[in-house]
Amino acid sequence: MYETVLAAVSPETIDSLFALAMGFALAGLCASGYRLFRKRFPSFRLLEVGPMTARFAAIPLLMFSAPYIIMRNTLRGRRIEGRRVEAVMVATVIAGLWSLMSGTVIVAALQALLNV
Repeated sequence: MYETVLAAVSPETIDSLFALAMGFALAGLCASGYRLFRKRFPSFRLLEVGPMTARFAAIPLLMFSAPYIIMRNTLRGRRIEGRRVEAVMVATVIAGLWSLMSGTVIVAALQALLNV
């Protein structure tokens, strides 16, 4: 029975799930690292405040921590403001796709570094 279940999952599916997990893990790592040094969570408002060099420096951080920020804001909005479930579902899909893309970049970079 287990052989048929394992045979049904393609290697591309496993790669995609691994990239998705890596993307969410990296998002959490970036957001937690920022919070460790700045004592607050990152926000998309980092692109609006401070000198221009600080804004440009925030772009890579926000690119990789965006799934975490989206999900955190969405779940807080659901709890505090009572946002509709449909909006939460759409935000979850957006965060998942963003995580899949950033995870794919990370997996490709790791493969290039390790020559796998």
